[in-house]
Amino acid sequence: QVQLVESGGGLVQAGGSLRLSCAASGSIFSIATMGWYSGKQRELVATVASGGSTSYADSVKGRFTISTDNRKNTVYLQMNSLKPEDTAVYYCRVQANSGYTYWGQGTQVTVSS
Repeated sequence: QVQLVESGGGLVQAGGSLRLSCAASGSIFSIATMGWYSGKQRELVATVASGGSTSYADSVKGRFTISTDNRKNTVYLQMNSLKPEDTAVYYCRVQANSGYTYWGQGTQVTVSS
């Protein structure tokens, strides 16, 4: 059984910052990618591969930074210069080398203008 526990969402004013965390526990022996997605359509926000390469949605480039702590199987999303249009539920996603994909429960980010 694999669990993804997210934290760090909340309410912030435009221009502010939040840091999301997602800790993976359970039987994950080899992770291929970890990432963050947003909204009902679960659109890509940022991903990081096991080798360290990252990918970002154009809308967040220069404002958001994804990072990992591999010892803790944890992925972070540092969100700076937040805008009201960043408001969404953010989901953590982990893809194992086995091909299995796991999703977190989601954490709400609300940016007020």
